[in-house]
Amino acid sequence: MKLGKDMSAVITGGASGLGLAVAQALAARGVRTGILDRDETAGWAVAADLGGSFARCDVSDPASVAAGLAELRAANGPERICVNCAGIAPAIRTVSRDGAHDPAGFAKVIGINLIGTFNVASQSAAAMAALDPLDGDGERGVIVNTASIAAWDGQIGQAAYAASKAGVAGLTLPMARDLARSGIRVMAIAPGIFSTAMVTGFAPEVQAALAQHAQFPPRLGRPEEFAALVCHIAENPMLNGEVIRLDAATRMPPK
Repeated sequence: MKLGKDMSAVITGGASGLGLAVAQALAARGVRTGILDRDETAGWAVAADLGGSFARCDVSDPASVAAGLAELRAANGPERICVNCAGIAPAIRTVSRDGAHDPAGFAKVIGINLIGTFNVASQSAAAMAALDPLDGDGERGVIVNTASIAAWDGQIGQAAYAASKAGVAGLTLPMARDLARSGIRVMAIAPGIFSTAMVTGFAPEVQAALAQHAQFPPRLGRPEEFAALVCHIAENPMLNGEVIRLDAATRMPPK
C-alpha cells in the first residue's frame, strides 16, 4: 500500500497521544486523515491543523461509530487505513479497601478498549471489503489496533486494562484470517511506556523510574516512533495477523 493523497485514513483517539502522532505522520505523507474522538475541542483543532476531518464518537457505542465513520467518509472518501488508538487505563485492584473491583468499572474498560476497537475495526472492514483492490495482490485496506505490553506484563491494579489489551492481541490473528479473502490486513502494536500526556504528567522521578525498565534505548518511547511503525505496517504487505511489541525490550515488574 502506497501512502499518499489518494489514501484516506481513520484514527480513533486521534486528538491526543499516540493517535495524534499517527494522524500527523499520515497527514505528512499526504493521506487524508479523519479523526474519531470524544474530545471535540481538541479533535476539531487537530483536524484544522492537519487539513483533515473530525467526528465526535464513542467507540463503545456501535451506532456512534457508524455515524462517525459515515461523517468522515463523506468528507474524505472511504478509508483504506483504520488505526485504533482510543483507550483508557485506570488503575484499580481486584480487591481494595472498598471491596471487590467495581464490575461497572471493569466493563467500561473492556467496552472502550476491546469492544470499542472491535466496533471500529469491524465496521471499517465492512466498508473496505466493498472497495476495488489496490494492486495485483488484491489488497483493499489495513487495520492497525493498539494492544499493550500489559497484555503480558500486567501490573498490580491493571486487571481490567491488561484483560482488555490481551483481548486486542487475541483478536488479531482470527480477524486477519476472517478478512483475508477480502484483502484486508490486520495488525496490532503493543507499545511499552510512551511519553504521552498520561505519563508526562507524572513527576520527573516517576518518569525516570518507569524508563529504567527499558533495556535499550533506556528511555520512554516517543509517539512519533509508534506512528512510524503504523506507517511501515501500512506500506509492508507481508505484515499481517501479528502483534508487534514496541517497547525497547521492557518487561514490567508487578508494580
